[in-house]
Amino acid sequence: MTLALDPVQQIQGTIEVPGDKSVSHRSLVFGAIAEGVTEVSGILNSADVRSTETCLSALGVSFIRREDKVLVHGRGLHGLQVASHVLDCGNSGTTTRILMGLLAGQAFDTVLTGDESIQRRPMKRAAEPLREMGARMDLIRGEFAPITIHGSRLRSIDYSLKVASAQVKTALLMAGLYAEGTTTIRGQIASRDHTERMLPHFGVKLEMADDAIRIRSGQRLSACPIRVPGDPSSAAFWMGAACLVRGSTLEIRNVSLNPTRIGLMKVLARMGASIDVEQTETSPEPSGHIRISAPHGLRGTEVLPSEVPSMVDEIPLLAVIASQAEGETIVHGAEELRVKESDRIVATVTNLRAMGIEIESFQDGYRLRGPQRLVGAKIDSFLDHRIAMSFAIASLVARGRTEILRPDCVDISYPEFFQVLQRIGHA
Repeated sequence: MTLALDPVQQIQGTIEVPGDKSVSHRSLVFGAIAEGVTEVSGILNSADVRSTETCLSALGVSFIRREDKVLVHGRGLHGLQVASHVLDCGNSGTTTRILMGLLAGQAFDTVLTGDESIQRRPMKRAAEPLREMGARMDLIRGEFAPITIHGSRLRSIDYSLKVASAQVKTALLMAGLYAEGTTTIRGQIASRDHTERMLPHFGVKLEMADDAIRIRSGQRLSACPIRVPGDPSSAAFWMGAACLVRGSTLEIRNVSLNPTRIGLMKVLARMGASIDVEQTETSPEPSGHIRISAPHGLRGTEVLPSEVPSMVDEIPLLAVIASQAEGETIVHGAEELRVKESDRIVATVTNLRAMGIEIESFQDGYRLRGPQRLVGAKIDSFLDHRIAMSFAIASLVARGRTEILRPDCVDISYPEFFQVLQRIGHA
């Protein structure tokens, strides 16, 4: 399948983006092991989140959908049941790694698998610390799914995270609920903090410090309502569009303002974008409205490794934006992009070069100087939703027609993306 896109003269409108993917996953998982019924409103209806729901259903959790709400009938900390079949996590690394932590301490065995992309993505990073807790896991070639998890008695550990991964951090916190004693996580913990915000919302006590997170085992989760804010990673594409297409102004309502997720917004402001923020909600996730434009254009910038975790999904989009900014943009510390749904550094550089952009790549990032003229081209999505959407945004200011190959991969996180693009883009 191929989708043809033409440039536009203006981006205008007021929109809402789908629910945050990270919060949606965690709402279902935490609700599944809570006592009582958790009402989740605004949940993302995407392939990744459906993978989590399907896996939990196979473990005995009941879900009821009512309009835009999902009722999760929790089974308590020890109420999950053995699945009758292999659990298919689809394309979702979040589903896979969080379930590794959740299932490690159960009294039964489980097998997790996923699509071809999942079977190429590194799972040892979660398996290694879980094994230190006593988990027994078999991975293909010691690294990849399918993963056989043999339910075990877990013990608490004091572990230093080597990678800034919210998925691994959450897996360890999940396992910590089942391990004897208090589990401590140190090291690179400054990644997305949705789990640290939501577990206390369900009644779990965490000890939080700048250098460590501690969780005591055996704590019960109590069902509670969750309102899922709009996904800032989805909103990022529209922020990019409003900055690229001169004379545009866009308002994005009810989007997450979680400080660990708004790195791109901060970088765009540094590059010269005009951004007004109105916060409307504070707990457990801050959210509000964003109004953005770039009336005077953008200038290049340097993104430091410390900034990458708060904008890791937006690094490909930033390259597109930077190609139209004045001066040099350089990104380091983004080696995590090598092990996403695609090698996103390769995908970004390949497609930008196809559109006529000169860009230098590193193992952990890229460098380019703008502004350069974007030319319509055939874009390989690499079956990666972030790549497909990033280069759809590039098409808005390219000379000539752009064709996105295999664009339906956007269903992973934003099924309505191209309909919204058509609505707010004015020829």
